[in-house]
Amino acid sequence: MNPLKQLEACGQSPWLDFLKRSLLEKGELRTMIERDGIKGVTSNPSIFEKAIGESEEYKGALKQFQANADHGISAIYEHLAIVDIRAAAAVLRPVYDETKGRDGYISLECSPYLANDTQATIGEALRLWAAVERPNLMVKVPATPAGIPAIRQLIGRGLNINTTLLFSVTSCRPAGALLVPV
Repeated sequence: MNPLKQLEACGQSPWLDFLKRSLLEKGELRTMIERDGIKGVTSNPSIFEKAIGESEEYKGALKQFQANADHGISAIYEHLAIVDIRAAAAVLRPVYDETKGRDGYISLECSPYLANDTQATIGEALRLWAAVERPNLMVKVPATPAGIPAIRQLIGRGLNINTTLLFSVTSCRPAGALLVPV
């Protein structure tokens, strides 16, 4: 049996830490889900930079988007990323439905430039959530001192949050809080 599929028996959910348009268009992501038991996909600006910059597969979409108006780099990135995120969400939706929302997510990261601004992070996460408009989106928010309150508020509003840049328990624990063993 495929070693990645064996992880399911151990209660593990392997995620793919990469996304590019050809994985979606050629059905490769669907194959990885079926063959390897991939349960989710994560993305970030670096992943998209690599996908967009190292291939020609975005050339047509980029040209078409720029034909409508002259867009800045952030708008171009977001436009291309959201198209791919929506498509990946559709491919992962059966996993999401079968696991009743435990798995089957695709993540999209808030701008790292907002990592030190709680309100801007909240605004960005809400805007991305509305733009993608898929129940199996997981918005990535950094666990910076400004990100922790944003994470709490966003979860409270019902968004699926993927906490990133979380390297220790102390980085997400409020100052003075006690840890209680689970």
